[in-house]
This record gives sequence, structure tokens and C-alpha cells, in this order.
Amino acid sequence: MKITSSITESVLLAELGGRLARIRLEKNLTQDELAREAGIGLRTLQRLESGSVASRLSSFVRVCRVLGLAGNLDLIAPESGISPMAQLKRDKALPQRAGRKKKPDKENGRWSWGE
Repeated sequence: MKITSSITESVLLAELGGRLARIRLEKNLTQDELAREAGIGLRTLQRLESGSVASRLSSFVRVCRVLGLAGNLDLIAPESGISPMAQLKRDKALPQRAGRKKKPDKENGRWSWGE
């Protein structure tokens, strides 16, 4: 099932839990082994996999880490990039090239050729 914004919370939790269970089985791990490696209780893992009750997010992250899915969490909330306007402002602030500093004329503050 594709996860979309229109599905209910209970369906979403059940889908995520089912996916975690399938991945756990693909990695040939028992619930007890995964719970121990993730540092969470067996009952917490069972609740996560069944989708029956929302558990703490940290438990979900720990399970994802053990299953090798932690890198995919970046897809949930991607890091925001710099906006095009901010990029333009930043680029304008940088000098295009280094230049020589001109010495001001003593009388009127302007630069002139030596006399």
C-alpha cells in the first residue's frame, strides 16, 4: 500500500508496523532479538509491529536503526535548502575580485596621481 496523506492514523500505523515486521523477517530476526538489539521491550516492539498503539518515536527510530533503515528517515523531513533569494543575496555580498586600495588625496579626500 502506498502511504498518502489521506489515510487514517490507524491505517498508517498498521502499514508502518507491517513493513517493519516484513523487514525484520527478511533479516531473519525474531521479535525478541530485534527488541534486545534496539534496546526496547518486547511488548513495545509487538505494539509497533501491530500498529495497535502509537509508541514513543524514539523506539521507532531505534528499531529502524537496527534494521538499517535510519538513513531513510531523512525522507520524512528533508533538510531545507537555501532559498534562491538567500542564495542571490549571499552571492552579491561576496566580492567578485580583489582590488587595490586607493590612497586618498590629503586635501580633498580623493585619489590623484603623485605630483
